[in-house]
Amino acid sequence: MGNVLAASSGVEATTARSNSVAASLGMPEPSANSTEATGSSSSMSSELSDAAKDNTLDNPGTVEELHKKCKDVQAITFEGAKIMLNKGLSNHFQVSHTINMSSTVPSSYRFGATYVGTKQYSPTEAFPVLLGDIDPSGNLNANVIHQFSSRLRCKFASQIQDSKMLATQMSTDYRGNDFTASITLGNPSIFTNSGVIVGQYLQSVTQRIALGAEVAYQYGPNVPGRQIAIVSALGRYSTGDSIWSGTVGPSGLHLCYYQKASEQLQIGVEVETSLRMQESVATIAYQIDLPKADLVFKGSVDSNWHISGVLEKRLQPLPFTFALSGRMNHLKNNFKLGCGLIIG
Repeated sequence: MGNVLAASSGVEATTARSNSVAASLGMPEPSANSTEATGSSSSMSSELSDAAKDNTLDNPGTVEELHKKCKDVQAITFEGAKIMLNKGLSNHFQVSHTINMSSTVPSSYRFGATYVGTKQYSPTEAFPVLLGDIDPSGNLNANVIHQFSSRLRCKFASQIQDSKMLATQMSTDYRGNDFTASITLGNPSIFTNSGVIVGQYLQSVTQRIALGAEVAYQYGPNVPGRQIAIVSALGRYSTGDSIWSGTVGPSGLHLCYYQKASEQLQIGVEVETSLRMQESVATIAYQIDLPKADLVFKGSVDSNWHISGVLEKRLQPLPFTFALSGRMNHLKNNFKLGCGLIIG
């Protein structure tokens, strides 16, 4: 209490001295109203700054990430036996060995390598990133991802099979404050004068709504009329733990809905319609996470009556993960089972 009273008396003494000095100089004394006005103006400015921050739009991400949440909860099945060994050689370099054994497809072995650089723009990302895997026949998949600045990211992907360049793709993403622009070149060839160019743009309209467009242009001697262009509109609506996303174009319609029901349950619904094939496929998927049991289960069912499920169980304290996969179709009397072990 003594400190509070001393502080208040000091303030009153300072105010009295300032009033006397103002009177001696012929200046008007500061009134309580002016002090209140100053306080109100400062509070109004802070409210305006908070409102400006609330109205600031965030980057919407890329078009590739438009349906990512819904796709991630769907079960990706495999058949036969699968063994994967991951070995970290350093903080930046990792290798993997994958063995697949199946009765329906030839058994295979693939060696993979991953390098992560030291250039960081966020705590969870480092660049450049080099990914690749190869099999004993020389079939190679390679990916290079590098971020040159906080806004510019480039990707390169190629696939080689039977000593031939089967596919090549180069893309560049520019992330603005509230938009993302991307351009992708697919299989460009100066010898056959063919290739695919895809331009994408996604803009945040409000805190919840993002709208954009995609232009796909293909040219070459095998294309009717030697060239063709397709324009599609796309959008996303986010509210809380749910996301609506869609793509509409001349080729068809693609709609997705994602809902995080709880910390353990995620649900996704997808509808794909192809106008050229005159067919639609609807898929309902869910993911269950049980951290205390070190277990993740993904299940899905579609309108073609394919029922899929993948279970992954972490075998603590060993660095092993057991995976069990199943896919069945009652109408076609078809069933596929897969069992895998991931080490590392």
